[in-house]
Amino acid sequence: MAVPNRISSPRFAGSIVLAARQFPRHRAAMIGLVCLVLICLISALAPYVAPYDPIQIKLSAKLKPPSFEHWMGTDHFGRDVLSRLLWGGRTSLGVGLLVVGFAFVLGVPLGLISGYFGGKVDNLIMRLVDALLTFPPLLLAVALVGLLGPDIQNVMLALGIVQAPVLARMVRGSTLAVREDLYVMAARALGAGPGRIVLSHLLRNVMSPIVVQLTIVFAAAVVAEASLSFLGFGTQPPNPSWGRDMSEARRFLGDAPWMFMAPTGAIMLCVLSINFMGDGLRDALDPRAWRTRRTVAAGERR
Repeated sequence: MAVPNRISSPRFAGSIVLAARQFPRHRAAMIGLVCLVLICLISALAPYVAPYDPIQIKLSAKLKPPSFEHWMGTDHFGRDVLSRLLWGGRTSLGVGLLVVGFAFVLGVPLGLISGYFGGKVDNLIMRLVDALLTFPPLLLAVALVGLLGPDIQNVMLALGIVQAPVLARMVRGSTLAVREDLYVMAARALGAGPGRIVLSHLLRNVMSPIVVQLTIVFAAAVVAEASLSFLGFGTQPPNPSWGRDMSEARRFLGDAPWMFMAPTGAIMLCVLSINFMGDGLRDALDPRAWRTRRTVAAGERR
């Protein structure tokens, strides 16, 4: 009897198709997805849809309330708040996406290697991860940016370093849960090397929690970038950023509240959209959540 030279991963087979069927049934997730796509699309098209130059100063129009000429009013330099909001979205969302990519590239391999090999390798990697996790994330990011210099590229690097250990520890835990499964043992018995086992079997079967965690990282990165820019460590003037605009608007809360409300509302809507989408992905990728919803729905019908 011929022995198959390829072992399939049963947990991964068909999971993407099933998740794609379940996700549209999550109303909050669909609302979050639509809002996030619109925010990203409008921010990406800011050079074409923004009505004014975001850094153009016009002192004769400073602190004007919302009107047909300036839909969200102007700031203390006469700059159009809507235009700065759109351009600031490019900065905040761009930083969030790059931090997600950096955390994935750094954290996922460390978690897979640590969880699969164990022993001294696991101890070395996890002690390094634990050392980074002992610091409050925002304070660690501030320290790194202060060391590297206040620049948006340094903010991306600092936030990626802050988020990678969280992702690495989560991936390690998921890898420990599946590394002794039968299909992994069968692949090992057939002579598959560590690289093939990690990439072809372990990675594919821990992708579900990774995807959900990446949505959390994305939301956290958007908030962290706004926090660092608010403190003066991120985007430098006159370039627009949601956090930077909030920092400048705090001095005019009584005279021009629209300056503060616009970037605050944008951050809130963006983070809520990401969290709603993350909840939907978590439920869609977890069969136990399907059974729970079916049980609840059946009980309500009774």
